[in-house]
Amino acid sequence: MLYEFYEWNHAVLAPFRAVADATKAIYQNPMNPISHTEMGRTVAAMAELFERTTRVYGKPSFDLHDTFVDGMRVPVVDKPIWGRPFAQLLHFERALPAGRAPDPRFLIVAPMSGHYATLLRGTVEALLPYGEVYITDWKDARTVPLSAGRFDLDTYVDYVIEILRFLGPGMNVVGVCQPAVPVMMAVARMEEDEDPCHPATMTLMGGPIDTRVNPTAVNRLAEDKGIDWFRQNVIMKVPFPQPGFMREVYPGFLQLTGFMSMNLDRHLIAHKDFFWHLVKNDGDSAEKHRTFYDEYNAVMDLTAEFYLQTVEEVFIKHSLPRGTITHHGHRLDMGKIRRTALLTVEGENDDISGVGQTRAAHDLCRNIPDDMRVHYLQPKVGHYGVFNGSRFRAEIAPRIVDFALTHGHRAAPKAPVDAEAGDEATLRPPPPLDGATLPEDAVASAVAATGEPPFDAGAPAGDGTANV
Repeated sequence: MLYEFYEWNHAVLAPFRAVADATKAIYQNPMNPISHTEMGRTVAAMAELFERTTRVYGKPSFDLHDTFVDGMRVPVVDKPIWGRPFAQLLHFERALPAGRAPDPRFLIVAPMSGHYATLLRGTVEALLPYGEVYITDWKDARTVPLSAGRFDLDTYVDYVIEILRFLGPGMNVVGVCQPAVPVMMAVARMEEDEDPCHPATMTLMGGPIDTRVNPTAVNRLAEDKGIDWFRQNVIMKVPFPQPGFMREVYPGFLQLTGFMSMNLDRHLIAHKDFFWHLVKNDGDSAEKHRTFYDEYNAVMDLTAEFYLQTVEEVFIKHSLPRGTITHHGHRLDMGKIRRTALLTVEGENDDISGVGQTRAAHDLCRNIPDDMRVHYLQPKVGHYGVFNGSRFRAEIAPRIVDFALTHGHRAAPKAPVDAEAGDEATLRPPPPLDGATLPEDAVASAVAATGEPPFDAGAPAGDGTANV
């Protein structure tokens, strides 16, 4: 009943939010003399704070409209070019002059860990000047009807393989945080099957490849709780009238509650500061707060089967490093990866995926030649700083691009558009393939949230040094 109560609570608060919006508009109207006084700004600030803290935040947009290529500003349009029930593939199409030599192509596999793919807006933006960028845009499980079927870790791997086949040979796949495991699984399966569309390079960033290495508080708590605790305490059914009615999910609002409880004191301070920024008419600081929390508070549900399987296989059983991970019952051997170059990236202060957990991929991918593998440890960044912020832009992104240029294939045919991409395509299932102590209510969120942003509302686009 918790999910139903959550929905009911927001419905009850809707008229009060409308009143708060109207109050804010009245007391911010420059034609109202009171709006120029501290009292007027105080009333408007209280109204906005109430509205924002009781709002259901929708999916953000990428808002990437241009980039610089060869010193020239060029327009960018994000287009869906492939679709399935639980995801679509976005292509950030750059308006480049005809006849220009092709750039490397990057497939960014976004985390399915509670936040939307827009969390990687900075990752996309940093790579756009140097290549064609595609990203997996995962869907909120509560919007997917039961008739669309299940989505588990095997399905995730299916999607990655199908996308790589759709885009063709020579891709540079980038797994950011949680996807590091399914990306490795997909590449291993493709290499074993001698699939010609295997990626040229594989970049894994801050991912939980082997959580036995330098385990964090999140890793230890997952093992201590056990899978039954997660199944009994955090899995709920989507209520009516959502499209995914009766689907079992790990709810986004529960994720957000866990995120907040991990740094509750700092969230409270940030909202207090936001209030005083509004009263003092400090528009820049207030806007930074809005930008950060518009993204931070936008969460989505995960299917129960995907969430539970990920927790069990990755954090409890450690199936990948132990060599027991399977894809549709077929045991995968990371040693089959031979032709795909490997780059791993870690953050020195990462307390979600500890130092060494991603580097473990090199031990598993034992048959990749030494001249096709690189590991990079970025100093002075936490989990978020591995894929966003000033240090990512200045030090990590150039290494990803150089690695792709060194080991990737420059032949880049233009990606086709799936004839069924879009709303209708998302209803079609994929074809079968061949062959520190945290609060208890934060445990479930932390385990899933290898893509969780840091808390730094005052500088959401900073250097990413804040730890998760």
